[in-house]
Amino acid sequence: MLHEQIKKEAQVALKTKNASLLKALRNIIAALSNEATAKGKTPSGILTDEETVAVITRLAKQRKESIEQFEKGGRPELAAEEREELEHLQKYLPEMMSEDEVRKIIFSKKEALGIPDKSKMGTLIGVVMKELKGKADGAMVKKIVEKSFE
Repeated sequence: MLHEQIKKEAQVALKTKNASLLKALRNIIAALSNEATAKGKTPSGILTDEETVAVITRLAKQRKESIEQFEKGGRPELAAEEREELEHLQKYLPEMMSEDEVRKIIFSKKEALGIPDKSKMGTLIGVVMKELKGKADGAMVKKIVEKSFE
């Protein structure tokens, strides 16, 4: 399981004194413990791979937002730290689909559901996001869906 793998890799990072990886893994483990507690498990409870990926996806999104804010605020050194942590997080996420692959799925779902206009755009986004679950960025899906109605 991914959760157990992350815990083992944190021990290795500690032994090899890989500070940046250790920091990222400790952040992941803390978030996983919080998620386990929120789901009624003990903090040391092991989450499923799907739950673990959802937590890491959330952390990656936070890092991307932080990078953007630090760059706007003129703090490139803090943005660099966040970027480094984001790289470590992305190792545990499934490979993202390309825009072309997402576009194909969106158009096939649009036809299958018979959605003719923007009034059902939210429904289409919901269906597509459910199918892609963690394989595509929500902002990209929204952008492609909006363009499909132009």
